[in-house]
Amino acid sequence: MAAIPNLADPPDLRAEFEQIFNAHFGEIHRYIARRLSVSVADDLAAEVFLAAYRGGYDASRGAVRPWLYGIATHLIARHRRTEVRQWKALSRAAQREEQRYKDDALSRVAASSLTRTLAGALAGLKRGDRDVVLLSALGGLTHAEVAAALGIPAGTVASRLSRARKQLRKALGDVNPLVEETHG
Repeated sequence: MAAIPNLADPPDLRAEFEQIFNAHFGEIHRYIARRLSVSVADDLAAEVFLAAYRGGYDASRGAVRPWLYGIATHLIARHRRTEVRQWKALSRAAQREEQRYKDDALSRVAASSLTRTLAGALAGLKRGDRDVVLLSALGGLTHAEVAAALGIPAGTVASRLSRARKQLRKALGDVNPLVEETHG
């Protein structure tokens, strides 16, 4: 891998940086790979030399090699902080998903306790009323869509749905399985 110097820089600066790059890239890459991984080292080693090039080497600060290792160590720390933030965010998202799963499971358990009663109540409805209820509740269809699906007027859908809801409420003991009870 060869350094690509900025053509606007003086030729002696480009040559000096290219010499630094060629002399130290391999060892900086190995250092990062040992601390993180080879795939991460590819990108971070390039970032080290980009930062070094942009920052410019000042001989009064000491030798080049420790300076490059300092940049590498700083970038490794930044990478790890970013990685830790990503893992924590993933953990929080997983916790939210787990809670949602638990809430869904509790809802299913609560609903399953009414399943036998609800199934019996649905079986007791007239076929037309049952179709309206199931298209509306399970299919999520609007009154107009139910009317189109069954080839009946929208007013008939509304009256069948109203009648079926009353019968279902009565059969379920005035309990709506779709609404959680609140305990005060």
